[in-house]
Amino acid sequence: MAWIALTDRPPTPDDLSRVAGDVQSVYVLPALRGSGTGARLLEALLDVARDAGCRYVRVHSSTRAIPLYARAGFAVDETYRVVRL
Repeated sequence: MAWIALTDRPPTPDDLSRVAGDVQSVYVLPALRGSGTGARLLEALLDVARDAGCRYVRVHSSTRAIPLYARAGFAVDETYRVVRL
């Protein structure tokens, strides 16, 4: 199971069509972990994001899944700050 939330962001003079993606709720059954299922789910989500014109995709990951996202090209970005309400 996996979702991607696509969000239209306000345009800027340099970028009139700004779409961002957030990977949500990626879950692989324990019996299928290590089989490449997570990588295939993630690649399908990234294909959707590319087709939608996303400039970037974010994810908040469990510690266990960090290597999966790193292999897919995700990197730590210190740009974002979060406040929990």
